[in-house]
Amino acid sequence: MNSQKQNTNIVLVTGPSGAGRSTAINVFEDIGYETIDNMPLSLLPKLLSGQPTGRQMALGVDIRTRDFNVGTVLDIHEEINQTEGFYSTILYLDCGTDVLVRRYSETRRRHPLLPDDAPEFGIAGEKKILSKLQAMADTLIDTSRLSPHDLKTELIKWYGDAVRDHMSITLHSFSYKRGAPRGVDMTFDCRFLKNPYWDKSLRDLNGLDNRVVDYVKTDDRFSEFFDRLNGLCGFLLPAYIDEGKAHFSIGLGCTGGQHRSVCVTEALGKSLADSGWHVSIRHRELERQ
Repeated sequence: MNSQKQNTNIVLVTGPSGAGRSTAINVFEDIGYETIDNMPLSLLPKLLSGQPTGRQMALGVDIRTRDFNVGTVLDIHEEINQTEGFYSTILYLDCGTDVLVRRYSETRRRHPLLPDDAPEFGIAGEKKILSKLQAMADTLIDTSRLSPHDLKTELIKWYGDAVRDHMSITLHSFSYKRGAPRGVDMTFDCRFLKNPYWDKSLRDLNGLDNRVVDYVKTDDRFSEFFDRLNGLCGFLLPAYIDEGKAHFSIGLGCTGGQHRSVCVTEALGKSLADSGWHVSIRHRELERQ
């Protein structure tokens, strides 16, 4: 692994209140960044005291941040870039004044800079304060015409390199007798495969045992079924990333949730992991034992 990959990139996310900073922080969290919002500026240098982990970070800073000062933010930005193992970029989310006024009107929230005045006064004052920070930004995104989904797409385009590594997949094996797990996005029925339960030597084993795996794979339909299942996942998962999903759940069921579904879940998990996906596996019925 080269040194660039070991560096920790700290994205300072800022911009006028109402422009989408909170949405952006949530997006960064979805794509695998460690996120901190409105951390007091006096504490930020402590982030540089430890060894870089290589995990990217996104820090939300704006006028609501304790002891906020544009000069201090820029000094911290410079300090990060001078610290070995770290580098800093500034993401500035801008928005038209008329749109911000409308957003404040729709939510009936007070502007944090001048809470006792009409929002347009606070917006104008905040933009003036942040003007130098805007000028120094590495990336500027105007959110005036962006929905939260559009903003997520834009941020992934800028910061989601190797985004495949940031979408997590959970595979669940389960018993149809107990019903499908809650919240699964896709479900596949493995009950058509040869059932090891009817072999007395395999009945008390489960799909983690190679003897059960070998038995299930003797079914003439297994290879084609698995190839089609694996191919379908390879086709659909990138499409779900395009739709903004950060987590995808797949259920694989059989009668007892002990043999066939476990075997197929393990095989699919290995195949997806070998292809670069982040995969976790849950065997619901085995966990209950």
